[in-house]
Amino acid sequence: MCGIVGYVGSREAVPLLMAGLTNLEYRGYDSAGIAAFDGTGLIVQKCVGRLSALGERLKNEPVEGRVGIGHTRWATHGEPSEINSHPHLDCTGRIAVVHNGIIENYQELRAALEAKGHQFISQTDTEVIPHLIEAALSDGAKSFEEALQTALKLARGAYALGILFKDQPDRFYAARHGSPLVVGVGKGEQFIASDVPAIVSQTRDVIYLNDGEIATLTPDGVRVTNLDGQEVKHEIVTVTLRAESVERAGFETFMLKEIHEQPRVLRNLLDKHVSPDSSVLMPGFGLSPQYFKKLNRVMIVSCGTAYHAGMYGKLLLENLTRIAVETDLGSEFRYRDPKIDPGTLIVAVSQSGETADTLASVRMAKSWGCKTLSICNVPGSTLVRVSDAVFFTDAGPEIGVASTKAYTAQLMAFGLLAIHIGLSRGEISEKDAQTLLRDLQAIPDAIHYVLRRKDSIRAIADKHHDGPSSLYLGRRFNYPTALEGALKNKEISYQHAEGYAAGEMKHGPIALINEYLPVVCICTKTRDEVYEKMISNVKEVEARHGKIIAIATDGDTAFDRLAEDIVFVPPTRDEFSPLVNVVALQLLAYYAAQARGTDIDKPRNLAKSVTVE
Repeated sequence: MCGIVGYVGSREAVPLLMAGLTNLEYRGYDSAGIAAFDGTGLIVQKCVGRLSALGERLKNEPVEGRVGIGHTRWATHGEPSEINSHPHLDCTGRIAVVHNGIIENYQELRAALEAKGHQFISQTDTEVIPHLIEAALSDGAKSFEEALQTALKLARGAYALGILFKDQPDRFYAARHGSPLVVGVGKGEQFIASDVPAIVSQTRDVIYLNDGEIATLTPDGVRVTNLDGQEVKHEIVTVTLRAESVERAGFETFMLKEIHEQPRVLRNLLDKHVSPDSSVLMPGFGLSPQYFKKLNRVMIVSCGTAYHAGMYGKLLLENLTRIAVETDLGSEFRYRDPKIDPGTLIVAVSQSGETADTLASVRMAKSWGCKTLSICNVPGSTLVRVSDAVFFTDAGPEIGVASTKAYTAQLMAFGLLAIHIGLSRGEISEKDAQTLLRDLQAIPDAIHYVLRRKDSIRAIADKHHDGPSSLYLGRRFNYPTALEGALKNKEISYQHAEGYAAGEMKHGPIALINEYLPVVCICTKTRDEVYEKMISNVKEVEARHGKIIAIATDGDTAFDRLAEDIVFVPPTRDEFSPLVNVVALQLLAYYAAQARGTDIDKPRNLAKSVTVE
């Protein structure tokens, strides 16, 4: 959600803050601001809109200084406005705070502070933090650190904070509880950021703060303590991420680049996890084959696009392992009272590893004694650190807000896991596993085939982009694909779209079908009766004059007279066809959004990582 950066060192802070915030734009935001020491005092500049607007203001009213904090805000409490933008100050103007998260008891805290005479100017929850620190100093705290500790013990909820104190112009502070924050360690300079990509061009040495920790950053180093002031030792981790991986590399958008990276990402995953003799390798996985032999239940928990990956994972795991599998949204699971025992494996899927509801679900499951397995793209993320086992999707940074390569990498992860677990349990033979792996290894080339047809997909998108709505239909393994295709269209083209199991069409959605409604039907050939059922569904749409866009197997002539447009994809094994079919839907959504003139990489109201509840 909100993005945070901070800097202290010998260089000018503001250009580094602006560069870091630019690298966090994918998190989504509606306003931005910075605070810095200029040698005489604390200077704050903030505005509504894009970072470019803040940049123009800083050109006209430059801010100099070698320590500062910056913020991009995604509104949760209070409308997007300059007053509600961060940084926020205390009554004296000596304390500046930027914040990502939600202070759940802010109304109670605000009322108590107002009763003591504190004056608030914004509608935000964040503004209580500088006032709490100010109050602690007024009440006799022996140091700023003690005042900060006192304030944070009163705050209930999630926060990642960057804090400046006018009386200490050689340093700044950071604190974390429930929201991501990383410290970048340089030579004679230190950084903080919500995500590593914000600072990777400056340093690759980082410290991942844990919940309930405070960092004091000076040019000479970083000191980390807990909320009681006790020093906490941290290992400095060198990240493998490189600065060039967060650049567009000649593509017009990050999303288009990431769509085209999918064959390479999936090939790398296969090279890592498939041996020359076609067995599955799980280096450093953390769960043994013996564990899987005894396993009788799996619960997959995730949100958004990752939930669609989880739905696919359920079908594949049940098919290849004969284990009972459930899926649930993290935002629902955590408020249920499910019948779960320590023998249940919780599989959490998250690109960022910081999704608030997924993390809360994992922590809840661990309190019940369950083992947890995360499928995640970000080493060092909170989800990775709290899980018993991790399958890294190794997709690299995904900057476009709408997920593409991370999604197909999650599908590939489920494919490899299902084969591995099926073998461990004796539900599939080694010969079957080798056949499945060979079919998986054909996927990258099949995606290349779809990418080569992007011009024909663009023509279809140009033809259908201007309608108010669209419908996506699929069955079995491609029901989640239909949901994901509809979500992509909603996210980036702002066209209403709904995904349905095709067998449910007659239970309501068929009432919407007329000559104006595009209906995307995923009807690639299968080994079972699903294909024939999809043909029947297509005929039902055609009978009501719907505008059919068929995703069909290359060479299949069954839809020539039924569909208005056809996207052909190469023949693919039923179980793995979603990895190919979804790429066609990604391109369809992409070119529809382009035709509609939307901001594809930064769609309105969306954030890449949903780190608040």
